[in-house]
Amino acid sequence: MSISASQVKELRERTGAGMMDCKKALVEANGDIEKAIVILREKGLSQAAKKSGRIAAEGLVDAYIHGGRIGVLIEVNSETDFVAKTDEFKQFVRDMAMQVAASNPKYISKEDVPEEEIEKEREILMNQVVNEGKPEHVASKIVEGRLGKYYEQVCLLEQPFIRDTSIKVKDLLNEKIAKIGENIKIRRFVRYEVGEGIDKKEENFAEEVAKQMKI
Repeated sequence: MSISASQVKELRERTGAGMMDCKKALVEANGDIEKAIVILREKGLSQAAKKSGRIAAEGLVDAYIHGGRIGVLIEVNSETDFVAKTDEFKQFVRDMAMQVAASNPKYISKEDVPEEEIEKEREILMNQVVNEGKPEHVASKIVEGRLGKYYEQVCLLEQPFIRDTSIKVKDLLNEKIAKIGENIKIRRFVRYEVGEGIDKKEENFAEEVAKQMKI
């Protein structure tokens, strides 16, 4: 079923949920906005979106070291110190540290990627599509689809969650916000890898972390 931009806009205004979540809910509801609102509420996305605008200045800084080869420092914020001390919040922060270790993102969200980097990647992808001989009228759509894959590689929130690849990190974050009842924000991280930037034999430490997390 075709969903119009005006339907998505109305649902966003009424729920505060993200654009793609609204579109998916409308498709599931066959265009029925009231039903789509129920779907978003059941998934906790409506509440999560409303909470996401609140200030989160408490939280935790966590460190994860894998085999002495990869190290991650990450800061995740909550609204209150009480939530920051809960086991569920601590586990989420640890999971995010391990996610960064395993998947090596450069940014937290798509909005953090510099525009010039996006345009450069878009140009590379367009050249790929042209060289593959794809029809001109579908080239742009193919490029945008591949750009989505690029975001999955470089943006933490867009990556498949390493413990459950059926959901993205941003979906897990929204679930935690809805369940805990406070805004949660992944503020910053830094990742170190032994020998990074030095020519050496290729060793996939990130793959080791990923395997460990799935045990």
